[in-house]
Amino acid sequence: MRIGILGAGNVGGTLGRGWASKGHEVFFGVPRPQDAKTQDLIRGIGPKARAGTVADAAGFAEVVVLATPWLVTEDAIRGAGNIAGRVVVDCTNPLNSEFTGLAFGYTTSGAEQVAEWAKGAKVFKAFNQTGFNIMGYPVFDGRRAVMFVCGDDVTSKPTVLKLATDLGFEAIDAGRLVSGAPP
Repeated sequence: MRIGILGAGNVGGTLGRGWASKGHEVFFGVPRPQDAKTQDLIRGIGPKARAGTVADAAGFAEVVVLATPWLVTEDAIRGAGNIAGRVVVDCTNPLNSEFTGLAFGYTTSGAEQVAEWAKGAKVFKAFNQTGFNIMGYPVFDGRRAVMFVCGDDVTSKPTVLKLATDLGFEAIDAGRLVSGAPP
């Protein structure tokens, strides 16, 4: 699968390494793709990874993954261009700039806001419930950690559940994007 990861920090880099190790092609979309940190990440992953602009990564992708800080997520979505009809996996948490509380989410969820920004995309919420260190190896004493996946598109949800399973998680369908309740 071709996965465009918007962001190449701890979360994006960990997810990209994991998916590339399972045979997926990953393309990191970042503001400065030639930065040493991004190039070191690409070299460390190998031939299944590359980097370019946010628009390049989104254009390459079958699945677009938002691994950005909340405060730049809207800009990343806008920079991705037209992603209507695409699977978008929102890994963000709507935290304020000090990481001391929510910047959004008192009357609606961050995922619902992402769906509003990404008009027409098939938005799923996943990979936001645990730290990047656990994403790298989510197995403890032989037991897989759980990764909940919420989203409304029943045709595309198996793709996102598979991406969680590929990383080693026990993927759980947690229902619709709006409520997290069972479908």
